[in-house]
Amino acid sequence: MTGSPTAPTRRVRVIHPGFGATVQDLGRPGHAALGVGRSGAADRRSLSLANRLVGNREGAAAVEAPLGGLVLDFDHHATIALTGAPCPAHADARAVDLNAPVGLAPGSRLTIGVPYEGLRVYLAVRGGVAVPPVLGSRSTDTLSGIGPARLAAGDLLPVGDLTAGWPAADFAPQRALPAEPVLRILLGPRDDWFTPGSLATLCARPYRVTDRSDRVGMRLTGAALRRARPGELPSEAAVPGALQVPPDGQPILFLADHPVTGGYPVVATVHEDDLPLAAQTRPGQALRFRPV
Repeated sequence: MTGSPTAPTRRVRVIHPGFGATVQDLGRPGHAALGVGRSGAADRRSLSLANRLVGNREGAAAVEAPLGGLVLDFDHHATIALTGAPCPAHADARAVDLNAPVGLAPGSRLTIGVPYEGLRVYLAVRGGVAVPPVLGSRSTDTLSGIGPARLAAGDLLPVGDLTAGWPAADFAPQRALPAEPVLRILLGPRDDWFTPGSLATLCARPYRVTDRSDRVGMRLTGAALRRARPGELPSEAAVPGALQVPPDGQPILFLADHPVTGGYPVVATVHEDDLPLAAQTRPGQALRFRPV
């Protein structure tokens, strides 16, 4: 990814960073051998949509705001789009629609509220957030500490020129998020480490997302998955969507900032197309798994 050929002169000031907002793009693949994960947006689909709505390249950097709460001031004419978890939003006293390009005048203050449902809100600004890239990406990796720091009050976010033409649509309706998501899984590679009864349990009963969940992974609670063999594995490669099972039998679903290796057996992997849905599942919410 390349930045603007000249230093950006447009800025967005962070007044309130919400509940741990970060800068994200589509990540930095190809560095796992160096111990660096892909990272990037937890809900890649929503980030790409926000960028398309403002006429950016799909991989331009945007802001990922878990549970909203973000307040920003714009010093320039800007085109923005909000996607992901549906939430109330206002530019000064004017309501801002989601899933649509919105124009802001210089001096506008954008306030993003707590989502009605879902977890992560995405804000794209036409031109992209032009913080310096690290290993080809502007994403914040919360596990390794690579990339920009989490947003803080007073930060000035430069706006670049990673555009791909003018927006081609003025609205992109989205399906409502399900109350109990069903995530498709591929069994393995270590499903033989678990009893047949545990595998049936994994797909027959719901699991609940705990409050010990973040961009690294979702810790789940429900019926314990029982091992069919003792001992532990040597560490082996891990991928987004891996369902790793520690000795207590409670699965952990790896998300965007997961470690590149892990020593607990992976009973199954969530289908990549369902990871955006997983990323929008809140603590306390139930979900189910379906084998494919």
